[in-house]
Amino acid sequence: MKLYEFAVIFTSRLTKAQLEAQEKPKSQLVVEVTRVLANSDQEAGMLAARAIPSEFADKLDQCEIIIRPF
Repeated sequence: MKLYEFAVIFTSRLTKAQLEAQEKPKSQLVVEVTRVLANSDQEAGMLAARAIPSEFADKLDQCEIIIRPF
């Protein structure tokens, strides 16, 4: 097994007013940087996906999972 770190970032969609004002979308850290032992990048990704809070379950397309071997 290898040690991995992962985090999940949620980026909100731009509203029409924000688009016209040329604002950047706001992002927030949904899952803090977490260390896990996993056999592969894919397994670490599954663990990260399971860590996403249920309030973001309907917005998974706006969530970005970041994984790196440690």
